[in-house]
Amino acid sequence: MARNRGQAGSLSPSDEPFRVKFSLLLFSLFLLASGANAQTNGGTIAFVGGRILPVSRPPIEKGTLLVKDGKIIAVGDSSLTIPADATIIRSEGKTIMPGLVDTHSHIAGPAGGDSSAPIQPDIRVYDSLNMRESSVKKALAGGITTANIMPGSGHLMSGQTVYIKLRGGKTIEDYFIRDSAGNPSGGMKMANGTNSIGSPPFPGTRGKSVALIREQFIRAQEYRKKVRDARGDASKLPPRDLGMEALVEVLDGKRIVQHHTHRADDIMSVLRLQKEFGFKVVLHHVSEGWKVAEEIARAKVPCSIILIDAPGGKLEAVDLSFKTGAVLEKAGVPVAYHTDDGITDSRLFLRSAALGVRAGLSREAALQSVTLAGAKMLGLDSRLGSLETGKDADFIVLSGDPLSVYTHILQTYIEGRKVFDRDDARDALFAVGGVGAGEELRPYLCCADEEAAKR
Repeated sequence: MARNRGQAGSLSPSDEPFRVKFSLLLFSLFLLASGANAQTNGGTIAFVGGRILPVSRPPIEKGTLLVKDGKIIAVGDSSLTIPADATIIRSEGKTIMPGLVDTHSHIAGPAGGDSSAPIQPDIRVYDSLNMRESSVKKALAGGITTANIMPGSGHLMSGQTVYIKLRGGKTIEDYFIRDSAGNPSGGMKMANGTNSIGSPPFPGTRGKSVALIREQFIRAQEYRKKVRDARGDASKLPPRDLGMEALVEVLDGKRIVQHHTHRADDIMSVLRLQKEFGFKVVLHHVSEGWKVAEEIARAKVPCSIILIDAPGGKLEAVDLSFKTGAVLEKAGVPVAYHTDDGITDSRLFLRSAALGVRAGLSREAALQSVTLAGAKMLGLDSRLGSLETGKDADFIVLSGDPLSVYTHILQTYIEGRKVFDRDDARDALFAVGGVGAGEELRPYLCCADEEAAKR
């Protein structure tokens, strides 16, 4: 039975089987469309005449972008040779830039650790994701092509994050960015401050929070030593521990810590732990990062920050400043922005970079903050984040300057495939809102008013 039938005329018994069959047909076509999006155009596609922002180098006026088999094969000006058999897409009056990289997202309904313990590194957030949620479509409408989906910040360690491309597909497996061994790529979500403080078994103070984390990393060091000392001898190996395995990946630099932190004292606690155990870390939010910018710079740790321009939120973020990005940039700290969707709607991601510029961040750093800087923080910059030969053909087409409030994202491409088109009424629905934009896919549409859904 449909969860919400809405307004409809009466049905006769003979109409119902037809409507149900038609609904199932629509559902099947949706899945086929997702599969079709996964097919790569075998020929060369040339985007010609637009303003290209490679991010890794200066803008190219009247540029040319060549794409083939999901990769960028050339980027240049109007003198670039275009293969005779290429499909040409005229892009005059438009701007082309890399797909946006969201380093901290909660689209698709992630759920990580539960109330049983404050530290749960064995959790894999992708086991909880529903890729048919409307939030995924809205992210594409915002030009986001890559996202680090994280569990929440109510734990000291709430589990493993997952790096995905919003390329479409039937299951989460179709979205994975895989490492060289074929495994899903991701980091480790950690948090400190008020979020992770609570009643037992959760820590009651900031000091106890750090003590519990330190204890876990020492256990992981000991576990790693036992595994190494066994030298493959099964009789000498310790009992398998999924949580310890994940923490060993952190210690070995294979899994980057993505750390929620706000206050200056909490930021410094993270930096002390990072120095003690040597793991790679990205500081997230850093509401008071402007207070300890030099210390962050000396630690050579990047920051993924958020801008919130409305009152409210938590008390420890009361000193959040629009100038944080500019202050960190001046100190030499790599800066990215993130949505923390839905704290910031994914469709408004570019606005964060624009507000950063208003507060003193350089334009160059702002463009990198939603593309290349974020890719580096996920360890994916060899594949994405800028328009360069050999990288994945992930890019967006805009109606104007990306930092202008008047600009719309017209199209989103991932690996050379168009996955969002504002001219398509179904895609535009998720860009602008309206009836149906906030709903997940419903397989039984027999009683829905389709004309109303189009408006």
